[in-house]
Parts: sequence; structure tokens; C-alpha cells
Amino acid sequence: MNNTTDTPVTVIGLGLMGQALAGAYLAAGHPTTVWNRTGAKAEDLVSRGARLAPTIGAALAASPLTIVCVTDYTAVRELLGTSDVPLDGTTVVNLTSGDSAQAREAARWAEQRGVRYLDGAIMAIPSTIGTAEAVILHSGPQADFDAHRPTLEALGGVSYLGADHGLASLYDVAGLAMMWSVLNAWLQGTAMLRTAGVDAATYAPFAQLIATGVAEWLPGYAEQIDRGEFPAEVSALATDARAMAHLVEESEALGVNAELPRLIKAMADRSISAGHGGEQYPVLIEEFSKPYDS
Repeated sequence: MNNTTDTPVTVIGLGLMGQALAGAYLAAGHPTTVWNRTGAKAEDLVSRGARLAPTIGAALAASPLTIVCVTDYTAVRELLGTSDVPLDGTTVVNLTSGDSAQAREAARWAEQRGVRYLDGAIMAIPSTIGTAEAVILHSGPQADFDAHRPTLEALGGVSYLGADHGLASLYDVAGLAMMWSVLNAWLQGTAMLRTAGVDAATYAPFAQLIATGVAEWLPGYAEQIDRGEFPAEVSALATDARAMAHLVEESEALGVNAELPRLIKAMADRSISAGHGGEQYPVLIEEFSKPYDS
């Protein structure tokens, strides 16, 4: 398979992200075919050298690799499932946002129709597509990923996660959990410090140091989780819980919202009640792994 920059690529779906994907392929020198329900969205890309396919079937036939980025997984099936769209033997990389169950179901649907199918997730904003800042996750058969990796790399830094088609979506939401948790923790601290006249810009460098330091704990904590053993090498959970109580009390005394620290302490308290107070913080994985009990 020829995967140089003259490898043709098709992009289906020309929202902001789809336009960025097609634009990156054009910039990298790939002959690029595009299709969208509203053809007007292709005008700029066509002026830059893209070919607008008259039908989805023609778009799929134009290239050995088709990238799909549309509204949702229902739209993917609606667009590709029409009777006049030849799917057998095609290779599709679906970069539409969805959850892991949808990704696995889409893979079954595609494979029943003879499609070589990879599911993916874009951890980037449109302006970074085509640069090293863009992280694109892929899951599905490794042979299909390897066959097209050089072409996929025109979009940014690509990662192959495994054969399970749901992994890209799971990594995506796991990354969002990290992002929002870090941002929420920073906002909590910022709100507290503002009561003393410290602005957000002054606090931000200190917060970065804390976040970087905590990130360095992750590999060691991961080893504890994977072993299922949580010796208190740094601090026991019961000690951490006392500090959590201080955070709650300080927030309330300052008139700052304490919902987030109260939630964290409630989880720690449940773990301590279950007999884990003498173990290290990662033992809370058992609380996070439980279904929500309303």
C-alpha cells in the first residue's frame, strides 16, 4: 500500500473539525475528496484543491481511506447505510464523537458490511489539526491502523490503543475527566485566594507546580492500583481526610463554594469506614469503581 503524501484521502463531514481535517490533508499534499450534506461548506476546500464528490458512494470510491467526522453515530449509519453506497472492501476511520458502546456497535455494523473499520477520538481543537499539538486516538484492528498510519499522521500525533473499538472513546472521556478535575481544583483554589486579594494570574504558576508534582505520582500510584495493594508509603488516607476537612472548613469560612471538597471528603470517609484509613490515597479507586448510589 502506498502511503506517501500522494495517497488519496476522502473526508466525509465538513463541520469545523471536518474542514480542519480535510485542510490538513490538502496542506500535506494528499489528493483530497470531500463530501457534505451542504455542498457550500466545501467551497473553500475546493478552492484549495479538494475535489467535491457528487455522492457519498463516489466519495468512498475515490480513496483507499475515508475519514468520517459527522454529528453522531446515528448520522454515520444513516449516511453510509444507504443502498447505493458500496461499502465492501472500504476502509473507514470514524472520528465522530460518541461513547464506547456506540463505537463497538458501529464496528459490528461496519464489519457486517465488509468495512475495514477503525474508531477514533480527536483530543484537539480544529486550529491544531495537522500539528504536533493535535492528539488523535485510534482503536480497532492493528493491521488496518498500521496500513494507514503514515496517512493518518498528517492530522497530528496519532496513538494506537488496542483492538477494542471502544478504547478511543474511553480514553477520550478519561482525558476529559482529568482535564475538568484539574481545572475545577484550580478554580476552587483561585476562588479561595481571591478572598485575600490574590488574582488568578498570580496563583496560576503555583498551581502549575502543584499539578506537575502530583502528575509525577501517577506511575507509582498506578502500580499500587494494578497490584491491588496500597501501603501508606507517603500518607495514610485517614491523614488525608483530616486535610480534606480543613479544606472544607476553610472554604466555608471564606464564603466559597465547598461542594467539590465535600464530595472528595465524602468518598474518603466511605473508604475509611470500610477499613482503608491506613492505606494510601489510590485505595479510593474502589470508591470510584462503584456504581453511583443515589
